[in-house]
Amino acid sequence: MADLKHVNPSTILWLDMEMTGLRPTTDRIVEAAAIATDWDFNELGVITSGVGQNEQTIKELFNQNPWAAARPAETQELIDLSRKSPAEPQVEAAFVQFVEQHAKENIVLLAGNSIHQDRQFIRAWWPNLEAKLHYRMLDVSAWKVVMQAKFGLEFPKKETHRALDDIRESIAELKFYLERAKW
Repeated sequence: MADLKHVNPSTILWLDMEMTGLRPTTDRIVEAAAIATDWDFNELGVITSGVGQNEQTIKELFNQNPWAAARPAETQELIDLSRKSPAEPQVEAAFVQFVEQHAKENIVLLAGNSIHQDRQFIRAWWPNLEAKLHYRMLDVSAWKVVMQAKFGLEFPKKETHRALDDIRESIAELKFYLERAKW
């Protein structure tokens, strides 16, 4: 493995996952998507997949999640998606292959909104992908805090809570802040 402290990745892996909840040790991933970009945010590739999980297990986990209980239609969409999706090891392998295809250094910078949460799930469930990630992350939520507090900038979000939509919104949000910042 490359020495992650000295590699400056040329590829950003914008990632979002939909999970049964926010506890990485017990909740499960049911959908994942990623967009690889360069530093000008040009798309190099896109991958998206449901994650096949035991249906009874994810139903029980969703039932423990107040957010999911308040959104039965969206939750059922994710359960249906998981039911017809490849098993988790296959999905992780596809994401690793995606990184290898789009990252010349074989290491990518993980990016997204509150990306630390997704990273916890990657560490818990997808160790092979974790091995491809730079130790630093680009968290758009941190930018949001600074831009709102310092400059009064607020990005209007649609909040669809589907992985690929959320990624595209995160990229648009960072572009919004970069274009309007008063450096």
